[in-house]
Amino acid sequence: MPTSPRPTKSRHVAVIGAGAAGLVAARELRREGHAVVVFERGNQVGGTWVYTPQVEPDPLGLDPTRPIVASSLYSSLRTNLPRECMGFRDYPFIVRQDDERDPKRFPGHREVLMYLNDFATEFGIEEMVRFETEVVKVGMAGNGKWKVRSKRSSDKINVGFDDEIYDAVVVCNGHYTEPRIAHIPGINLWPGKQLHSHNYRVPDPFRDQVVILIGSSASAVEISRDIAGVAKEVHVASRSVADETYMKQPGYDNMWCHSMIECACEDGTVIFRNGKGILADVIMHCTGYKYHFPFLETNGTVSVDDNCVDPLYKHIFPPILAPWLSFIGIPWKIVTFPVFELQSKWVAGVLSGRIVLPSQEEMMEDVKAFYSTTGASGIPKRYTHFMGDSQFEYCNWLAAQCGCSGYEKWREQMYRACSKNKRVRPETYRDEWDDHDLVLQTHKEFTKYTSTTVN
Repeated sequence: MPTSPRPTKSRHVAVIGAGAAGLVAARELRREGHAVVVFERGNQVGGTWVYTPQVEPDPLGLDPTRPIVASSLYSSLRTNLPRECMGFRDYPFIVRQDDERDPKRFPGHREVLMYLNDFATEFGIEEMVRFETEVVKVGMAGNGKWKVRSKRSSDKINVGFDDEIYDAVVVCNGHYTEPRIAHIPGINLWPGKQLHSHNYRVPDPFRDQVVILIGSSASAVEISRDIAGVAKEVHVASRSVADETYMKQPGYDNMWCHSMIECACEDGTVIFRNGKGILADVIMHCTGYKYHFPFLETNGTVSVDDNCVDPLYKHIFPPILAPWLSFIGIPWKIVTFPVFELQSKWVAGVLSGRIVLPSQEEMMEDVKAFYSTTGASGIPKRYTHFMGDSQFEYCNWLAAQCGCSGYEKWREQMYRACSKNKRVRPETYRDEWDDHDLVLQTHKEFTKYTSTTVN
């Protein structure tokens, strides 16, 4: 592990966002001895896990001046990973003995928010958070420092800005607010309604309608099932299947799977690549999100191109600005909370000087080598931060840098067991599973953290 014999230093650090990434970043930074301020636009911790029935006035999310709704949750959402797997490493996501809590192994979104609130309370994180405070600009201030400009969203009288200087900035603003929209030839003349899944909450508005969803990831799968109970017809279009694809969804009388949309017509018809035409009322884009940092000014040092945040060493540090600017939570298709935790430990240790980064040149060479490998493998640029199974090796690397234990074997095994069960039981995997031995193992593991916890 590259550690430094020099005394560690305490830095003044700004953390942007009080979702899961910002909360654990704040904890790890303070544990390392840093002075931390967390900026949170909302009035509570939790980030995207704060459900609201409110949606944005622009259903596609294309208007850059629209008021932003931070959450992308829909009412019926349950986790797609078991709670044992999801929790932070030293603060397990256990069942709480409280009538208001959700005891399910794959709980609803409210239970996750309550867990994050428990975490924030347990570690005294809220005292570091400035609520209803939006960061509007982060820029270099000279001498290696950063200027953070913020405004209080709750103060309607004094609309001025506060400028403060920090040694370092850790960006934890999430990536579920700026929608990606599918390109559909002819859509400008199509008379139906469009929205992005970011603005989906409940199925009732789609009652007796013909709805087309675009996408093949979790949101498209879950929302299509949610809507099928009230809609006249549901058609799911995906670019990841063969052009001739056309099949009825097993278990449903009113849901079909198609290849991608070929075009939309002025008479309301939507044509798929399989040749089928559907007269539709609604097209819902379940097509993911873009990384978006409208407040960040780096003079072009950091950019987002085809949803790749470039350049980032190990998905965290821009080499030229390291370690004073870092990003937590960029990777996707991961078990989020434990990854955020290890990333945060590394950033905290690097900022204190306890852990030493490679030189700027070495970090940049590493980034270029990574891009070269993914490019040679035919991986699209937009998948640069996709991890999946590679997250385990990544986490073990981070743990080695930090000098802490690696990714727990049981957590990796549970993740894989859940993925397999999801394929075998796509409709019921949240309530039927076979990894009972792993569940028992985790409960034994958790006793070392929960024996003194009051439920």
